[in-house]
Order: sequence, then structure tokens, then C-alpha cells
Amino acid sequence: MKRRAWAAVLTAGFVTAGLLSGGPASARQAPDPPLTTMSIKSPPGGANVRVLLFHGSAAGGDESPVVNAGIEAIEAIGLTGPANQRFKVTATDDASVFANETKLGRFNAVVFLTGGGDVLDAEQEAGLEAYMEAGGGFLGVHDAARAEPYSDWFTGLVGARPAASSPTAVQRATVEVGDRQHPATKDLPLQWKRPDAWLNWVKNPSGDVHTVARVRESTYQPGDSKNGADHPVSWCRDYDGGRSFYTGMGGTVASYDETDFRAHLRGALLWTTRLVRADCKAAINANYKAERLTQPNQPGQNDQIGEPHGLVTAPDGRVLYIGRGGADSSQPVVTDWNNPDIGKGKGEIHVYDPKTKKVTLAGALTVFGNKGGGGELIKVEEGLLGIELDPAFQQNGWVYLHYTPHAQINRDTRMGERRVSRFTLDLATNKLDLSSEKVLLKWPVQIHSCCHAGGGMAWDSKGNLYIATGDNNSSGFSDGYSGNNPQPNHKGVSFADARRTSGNTNNLNGKILRIHPEPDGTYTLPQGNLFTGKETDEGGGKTRGEIYVMGVRNPARISVDKKTDTLYAGWVGPDASNPSTTWGPAKYDTFAAITKPGNHGWPYCMGNKQPYRDRNLPDPTKPLGWYDCDAPKNESPNNDGLVNLPPVTGNTIWYSPQGGGPDFPRDANGIPSYKAEEQKFLLPWLKGGGQAAMNGPVYRYDAASAGAGAWPSYWDGKWFVGDFYDGDQPRHAVLLDPKTAGQGGIPVHAESLKKIIPVGNDGIKNLMDWKFGPDGTLYALDYGRGFFTSDAKSALWQVTYKGGAPTPAADQLAREAQ
Repeated sequence: MKRRAWAAVLTAGFVTAGLLSGGPASARQAPDPPLTTMSIKSPPGGANVRVLLFHGSAAGGDESPVVNAGIEAIEAIGLTGPANQRFKVTATDDASVFANETKLGRFNAVVFLTGGGDVLDAEQEAGLEAYMEAGGGFLGVHDAARAEPYSDWFTGLVGARPAASSPTAVQRATVEVGDRQHPATKDLPLQWKRPDAWLNWVKNPSGDVHTVARVRESTYQPGDSKNGADHPVSWCRDYDGGRSFYTGMGGTVASYDETDFRAHLRGALLWTTRLVRADCKAAINANYKAERLTQPNQPGQNDQIGEPHGLVTAPDGRVLYIGRGGADSSQPVVTDWNNPDIGKGKGEIHVYDPKTKKVTLAGALTVFGNKGGGGELIKVEEGLLGIELDPAFQQNGWVYLHYTPHAQINRDTRMGERRVSRFTLDLATNKLDLSSEKVLLKWPVQIHSCCHAGGGMAWDSKGNLYIATGDNNSSGFSDGYSGNNPQPNHKGVSFADARRTSGNTNNLNGKILRIHPEPDGTYTLPQGNLFTGKETDEGGGKTRGEIYVMGVRNPARISVDKKTDTLYAGWVGPDASNPSTTWGPAKYDTFAAITKPGNHGWPYCMGNKQPYRDRNLPDPTKPLGWYDCDAPKNESPNNDGLVNLPPVTGNTIWYSPQGGGPDFPRDANGIPSYKAEEQKFLLPWLKGGGQAAMNGPVYRYDAASAGAGAWPSYWDGKWFVGDFYDGDQPRHAVLLDPKTAGQGGIPVHAESLKKIIPVGNDGIKNLMDWKFGPDGTLYALDYGRGFFTSDAKSALWQVTYKGGAPTPAADQLAREAQ
């Protein structure tokens, strides 16, 4: 059957602007504007919203059944929904309409439901260009990306061209719907499973267009021209004065009978016809600007920044950031335990004021944390580790600092003290009153052997303070696998057995603690922590009531989404570069979304409950049995807590040098094979290499406080995960399924931030911390290019959005009351 020009006009039910504002149902429809010209001030189309559906083909023969199905579906879509969102559809295969400015100007949007080839001559393409420049709308469906193959302008209009070797078979696949706000996707499933003919792209358009949905290649056979983990399938952009939306779906007749696919097309048409506004700019890289805020330090000083280690933003926009304790490379470092000044450093607190663009050195604590780099028994990660502001900071100026005071070290036993203290900042001068210290919490740490101090802190909506602590354990002595060697010790204190710390219910190291600070500088224990502090077992063990999460290795950064009170954390893994059939998994850096107290596994299990092998006296070089992730036991001679531990909770993200989310076949006892050749990767958007997980925030858009550079609401609810290193490591915004978040459910969608938060030697190469300010802009700390020092690249950065508001402008909507 042939569908000819202007012959199929389906008039939907309409109401006028008068009716929308309360006029009678019989009110006269508003007249269309003159059609002799098309201009930005008077976009194509009028009050009577019309859609031109073009299905002309460069090939002869009968119409494709897909085209007929598409025409019928889009005609039906125009009849559905609220009366003020309906439209007329005119279908044609006569391309001459594009050379007729008067006719073309009657339409709010043009749909290309056509195959490949030259379907427009030069004059007709010029007419389409003029139409878009005047503010027209375009929707391309599936094979429309093959049309006008020699036109660079049309390539820009559709956004990408299909690879010649795209698979032709219809396959069922999972579509990840990353944009939860655009009308074309907001009501679709997070994971949309459907059959279609999936196209591969010659060049991936993500970053140049606003991608709203991606197809997950692991769920079908994409062929040799596959695009990888980021495989866009639907996108939009404001293009050449108008609005363009393209979907690579719709390659089958059955697609057009799907309720969800019709909803997808309908939402795209609502935006392209100017019936609703939508943001098609938020995921375009060029719409973001990264700017370094701090200058390099003066020689021999840390006047601008210390050795970057954490930041926090105040309600009035000020940014407070800390230096761990390392000075610049010109300063002396004392590593001799016989010297009373061993490791003595300055943990500095700086304040950046965005109003004046000036930095103030607020104060400095004398910390144990300047021992420099080197071998296992030389370097140190203690110092000034974390900062948070009181929820009532703007009234009381209270600042909470997590640090290791130098005055409390014992050079003989090589033990130190970690503490969380409250100080008062003078809000007028940005100076910290060091004499105002109130010590809330303190506990012992071994400082004989590096590493893993943790440090991050965060508040929930109930005024509870979360404190992240590292396992205070050596990275060596266990072949880079589980840190469970019971032998090495200094004067009776183990430094290579994380069962003494992370796996110990009576030790505050290797944990995320939760306390409720009180006004007098003390704290109480909130209900619902992992332990009450009163538990015992047959062995007489005990617990600490401050523990909310146990079994973490080195959680440097944590955050809490105060809208949901979900806790987010990331921690680095051990050093093994490959899985071992003897000892267990390779290094897994880990991120976890945490909705309830629990045991996250270290040093017994990692990833999605992948166990390590036990080792014990008399010979720790020989393996014993595999740990039981569902019923772990702490049978270390260094344990003074419970033997029977809570079951291990699976983690959200884990990645190794081989890739993201490694998983293995398991035997009848549930033990993974740990054979490298049998790995499959559940998170293909992650790659391996040098790793240091750096947890970030969940963004929450607040229209009331958003500043000019605020990140748009598109990012609302997305969790930012990153890595200290750049390269192929994560710097992504991820979406979780609320049904499985906190239960080990892996992300359902991930979107790269590497060109928005720029990597590279002149960008934010070594990401140490990142948080959003109250104005909606992102602040990030770049550590610098050395270790245990500050250098010329150590800096505070700000990343702002400059893409503008959703389109079309409010006064350009096709009807009132939108």
C-alpha cells in the first residue's frame, strides 16, 4: 500500500488557549500565525499543533510494513493523552513539501520514518534546514539515520550514522533508561526489556548529544561493530535553532504495538512539537566548565592548600578543605623512630570564599602524618583525615575534624590515637579556634606499619554523624589477597591481620561508625546500629555500640543522601593483580549503597560474596578452608570480639585489574572457580589498572537555591562514583534500582563524567574528594602529582553548568498552560 502526500490527515480532538484557561468548550480555536516566513520569534506551527510524517524512500517498491505500522501508531498517539497535548498527523511520501515554505511552516514537528538513501534533493534539504533554523522540531526513527548519507548537516540532525555491519536479526535486549525526567523516558522502566533490530554507530554520539537511553550489549549479540558499554539508542539535542530527537528503536512492526514504545514516541513528539519543555542539554560535555580556583602555594608554604584530603561545603557557599599532613617536597621529613619529631606534620584547614574568591588558612593541627613515602614500614596515611560541619554551622560555627594528634603517639609501642573532635570557626574571620576542641570519640591505632586510615565523615537527616575508619592494617604479608596473616606484630600488636580490626566486633578500625553528637561535646548512640555494645558469646567476646558497618578496608570517602538517608561508601582493595585458585579474588576496589547496618565482608569476602581462603598458625603460607560468607567466624588469635559474625552483605560495585564486576562459576559449595579465563564482567563500563575508589555524592537539585552554574535536575538522584586515578578508572554517575539498592544490587545504568570532570595532567587527574555546594555547582580536590606532599597541581576546582534552561523557552510553547 502506498501512502501519498497530504492524503492521510487525521485530526485529533483539540481545545484552544481559551479553553485551557477556563473558556467554554465551544470557544473558537486560535488562528495560526502567517506562514509566509519562518523565524525564531514565530516558530513553525501554530495553535493547531500538526506533525508531518515523512516516509519517502530512495528505493522503489511497496511500502515497508514497518513504515505502515509506524504511521498508524503515530496517528493514534496524536489522538491520545490530555486534550491540550494532542496533535494532527499528516503522512506523506512526497518530499516536495520540504521545498514549500508555506506548507512546511504549518507543522510543529517533522517525523522521518524512512529508509536510507538520498530522499531529499538539494532544495528540499535546504528547506528542512531553514525549517529547523526557524525553531522547528524533528523526530528521526530507526532507519532515518541512514537517510541523506552524504549530508554533514543531516548527520548532525540525527546525531550518528549506523555502522554498515550492524546486526540485522531481531533480538531481545535490555535498554537502560538513564534520563528519568525527559517526557520520552520518564515513565519507562529503568531496565526496559524488548526486541528490536539494534543499530551500532560509526561514531558514538554520547557527549555531543543528550543520550536518554542506552542498550546493554551484554544482553544480545551486537556483532563486530559493537559500541561497548556506552551504546546509545535514543538521544536528543537542540540543533541549529530547533529541537531534534532520534531513536534507534522502531525497526520492527511489533515495536509500534508496544505501550512503552508508543509512550517513548509520544514523549519525543511532545517536546519536538513544543507542547512541553525538556532538557536536552544536560549530558552534553561542552555545556560544562571546569575551573581551577586555587593558585599554587608560595614557596615553602601551604598558604593555598595542604596535601589535599577532603572538603565540605557550607550553607553560605564557603568551601572548607583539609590537608592531611604532608608538606611540600622542600620541607624535611623525619622517619627515625628515635627522633621525637618523627612524622610530625601540619594538618591544615583552608577556607575558600566564592564571594571574594580568596583563600584563608583557618588553622593547623599538629598531627602524626608526615613520614613521607617509601617502603612498607616508612610511609604513613595518618594525619588530618576528615572534616564535617555541624548541621547548625551557620549559627554555631562548629567544625568536626577526624585526625591523629602527634602529641598522643607512643614511639616505643608505635601506637597512636585517632580522634574525632569538635572545634569552633569564627564565621567572620574564617579562623579556627584550636583551644575550643571538644574530643567526642577516640580510639587506639597502630602506627608501626602503613596503612588504611579512612577518614570520611557525613551526616544523615536525623543528626547522626557517620565516621569512616580504615582497617589500620598492612598491605603486605598476605600475597596481596586477604589481609589475614596473624603473625607479624610489633610488641604484641598485629599489623597484618585485618581480623584484629575490620573483622573484630570490639574494634573501631575498619568500620563506619554512627554516633549522635550532643551540644556539650559528648555523643549518644542512636538506635539501630549493628551492635548495642552489650553482646557476648561463648568465648566472652564483646562489641562496640558505635559500629554501624563492619568489614570495610579503607573507606576514605563516604556520603549520605539526606533525602533517603542511604549511606554511600567506597574503599580500596588489596594488591593482588590476578585471581588465585588458592587464595581467592584479585584486588577489588568497592562501592556500596548501604541502607541498613551490616558486615561488608573484609577480610573474609569481597564483591558479591566471593570468599577468601583462611590461613592460620602454625604456617600462614598454607591455606586452610574457604570462609563462609553467610556465617563468617573470626577465629584469629588477634580477635577480642565475637567469633560468630553477622552474614556478609553483597556490595554494589567492585572492580579489579581485569575489569568491572568480575564473577565466576561456582561449585556445589558456592565457591567461585577463580579461574581468570572463566571470569565474566557484570559491570562492563569499568576497566582495571591502578585503582583507588573515591566515593562521591548523590546529587539533589534544589531549584530554590540553585545558582547560575548549578548542575541541572537531570542529575538528580544519581550517585557519583570515581577513582583517585584517571585513565580508564570510574568517573561515572550511576543509577540504582531502588528495589535492590542496599542489598548488593548492581547499578542498572552508568554514564561517564570524564569529559565533564576533565581528566589528564592539566585537569582533575588525581581525584581526592568531590561534593556539591548549596548552589548546585560541583567542587573537587585534585591531590597533585606526588604522594605525601602538596605540589603545584594540588588544587580546589569548581565544575559549573552553562547549558541554559530547558527548551523551548516558556513563551515559545505551542499552547498556553504548559
